[in-house]
Amino acid sequence: MDRNEPVAPANDIERPIGLAGPPSLWGSDPIAETLRDLGIEWIALNPGASFRGLHDSLVNYLGNRQPQMLLTLHEETAVAIAHGWAKVTGRPMAAAVHSNVGLMHASMAVFNAWCDRIPLLLIGATGHFDAAKRRPWIEWIHTAQDQGALIRNFVKFDDQPHSVAAARESILKAVQIATTPPMGPVYINLDVALQEGKLEAPLPKIDVARYRAPPPPVPDPALVARAAEWLAVAKAPALMVGRVGMSEEAWRERVALAEKLGARVITDLKAPAGFPTDHPLHAAPPGTFGHPDLIATLKAADVILSLDWIDLAGTLRTAFGGDAIPPKVIQASIDQHVHHGWSKDHMGLPPADLYLLNEPDLVVRALLAAAPVKALTPRALPKAKSPPPMPPEGPAAEGPIIDVAMVALRLKAASGNRAVTLLRTPLSWGGQMWHFRGPKDYIGFDGGAGIGSGPGMSIGAALALRGSGRLPVAIMGDGDYLMNVQALWTAAHYKVPLLILVVNNRSFFNDEIHQERVARTRTRPVENRWIGQRIGEPEIDLAQMARAQGCRGIGPVTEPATLEAAIAEGIRAVEAGNVCVIDIRVAPGYDATTAAAMAKAEKK
Repeated sequence: MDRNEPVAPANDIERPIGLAGPPSLWGSDPIAETLRDLGIEWIALNPGASFRGLHDSLVNYLGNRQPQMLLTLHEETAVAIAHGWAKVTGRPMAAAVHSNVGLMHASMAVFNAWCDRIPLLLIGATGHFDAAKRRPWIEWIHTAQDQGALIRNFVKFDDQPHSVAAARESILKAVQIATTPPMGPVYINLDVALQEGKLEAPLPKIDVARYRAPPPPVPDPALVARAAEWLAVAKAPALMVGRVGMSEEAWRERVALAEKLGARVITDLKAPAGFPTDHPLHAAPPGTFGHPDLIATLKAADVILSLDWIDLAGTLRTAFGGDAIPPKVIQASIDQHVHHGWSKDHMGLPPADLYLLNEPDLVVRALLAAAPVKALTPRALPKAKSPPPMPPEGPAAEGPIIDVAMVALRLKAASGNRAVTLLRTPLSWGGQMWHFRGPKDYIGFDGGAGIGSGPGMSIGAALALRGSGRLPVAIMGDGDYLMNVQALWTAAHYKVPLLILVVNNRSFFNDEIHQERVARTRTRPVENRWIGQRIGEPEIDLAQMARAQGCRGIGPVTEPATLEAAIAEGIRAVEAGNVCVIDIRVAPGYDATTAAAMAKAEKK
């Protein structure tokens, strides 16, 4: 969604009563007011006594509007919802978590947002920092000497202000930093006394527009000219589309640049849709691990342009080998501005013959203006030894069992001509199963690759898409679903339409594969790989877990003959404004191409 597109109106539930004229000002009132002035539309939270002052201000000072609270049943859900919202809108949502214990619950979701370069304002709070004022017992265990240290290694900025005026400035600074690319989460910790103290006089008004993030620097014209010259004379240029913008304009410019250069294009399921996958220049189905055609494209290239490709060094190493020298590499990325030593999310150090330290979309625009026109005749690539693509437009696959490829085909058949946004795909998903034809077709993975982010992030993204006319669909594994299933209540309560297809193999199957590899290496029985992995005896009724929270639950679906009808029923439920979960029992396994790519990555 473009940043200037309107969003759906807030729900009319949970509206406070008894607001009559301006109330007395308390410390948390200007803090809430600052959130409103910054345009924060939602604040997802799990209640906590440490921010009861701010909670009151959101309700009884702002009227639970701008921002409106989204009650969640777990702090990780609150942050995941904010993450999903920002992936679609490009704007930060706020989340609030209780003191140190709530922050520890939320930390995995914060790490996901960090790795995914997502703007997010996290507000925390602490019991009285003045020990003489702490309530016995509870405020001692819910107060930390340095609460921000819990997540400091994976946020862009954190602060614990000691006055209301300082708190307002901290929030302005935090949002400015969060929305300055490379974007990321920020954390502000509010002392309970700061929130609950009465102000002697209102704080002076400020113009928040004067504290916005700065405009991004434009690429150096000399470097752009050199890159354009290299690409112009290249016989087989390759374009690696990674973390790029999701606007329609940026999408069109990437297509125009590829066509102008005659460059083969590769994309990745870890990043949002960045290029039409059915375009003649798109060289390989997108995947989490490198498809053989992707590797062949790189090996045949003489100039490679990376648009902030995730793990450029690892991908080049896979294609060329550890000691081989790749062709000329042009890197367009600002990601190194947030690299440090604690987390290794910076990946390996890639070679770059020309480094443009700019946002990829700006580099594309500059190259589009500078590069000469070339004929659309890309060099023929070596034939990859991989299964032929499975066209989503084709007839539904037949067979005695359901697999993930069949789920994709049945979803395509049931959705017809609807505009679908895929909010999540499982590791077993093959990029050949679904075409992306626009920037809203797929929002990418979660960044940190921790299980459990799927439900919350999908709800946040679906909230951002509400009223857009698009059908939000999340396809996730049973492990991902079960680790955050309580997130569904928030979607049902706030009437956020969403379709979740759980491809339920009753196992933490990715780890079964790992156990098989270890067993083979040690010449031990691979038949034992399932022990400590399978989720059964008793079987968990995933659809019933959805129904228990006010959602529509369908399944378990076990027969291919009933799958398309079940998905069609789920689509109708979502179009009627509901949340629908379909429990689809699938055979454990990956498609052959994904399995081969995973095995090759393991060897590397």
